[in-house]
Amino acid sequence: MEALRRAIEAVMPLSGEEWDALAACWHPVRYKRKTVLTAAGETERYVYFVLEGVQRAFCIADNQREATLVFSYTGSFSGIIDSFFLQQPSRYYLETLTQSSLLRISHADLQRLMQQYPQILAWVQRSTMLALAGVMERHIEMLTLNAEQKFRRLLARSPHVLQLIPHKYLASYLGLDPATFSKLLGGIRL
Repeated sequence: MEALRRAIEAVMPLSGEEWDALAACWHPVRYKRKTVLTAAGETERYVYFVLEGVQRAFCIADNQREATLVFSYTGSFSGIIDSFFLQQPSRYYLETLTQSSLLRISHADLQRLMQQYPQILAWVQRSTMLALAGVMERHIEMLTLNAEQKFRRLLARSPHVLQLIPHKYLASYLGLDPATFSKLLGGIRL
């Protein structure tokens, strides 16, 4: 719970009462490798905090090709956030890439806490805006950078992912075919 508290308070400090109310609603869960937590068509019921493991959100295109949208790993939040907040069916999948230990909070609990505690609402709003800013930055990168620039940007931002995440998923995340990713990996001095 200390890791969760640090992650929350890095965005927004909470009073002791607010933290106690919020902490009481997070519950530990464990999943095996390659477990689908949320499937396309299902409504996301939880937001997760990753204690251990790696997960990815992805979609399947009409040609049946998977496109990785985002990764989550130790110390980060996870879930299909648009489905969670809008309570609409997800267009994406969320799966564990490795055995994962998570904390989760339900939609009903978070909604109740946001109504009861303005500071928790402020934390959720700020966290959502920070996530949106990250999505916009990634969108700009995908539209404006070439393959090598995307690869270098990923390594500058998150060098540890090369050891955590299978390269085929990193290639998908960058919008590259695996052969191009492999050439970049072999040809760029890290």
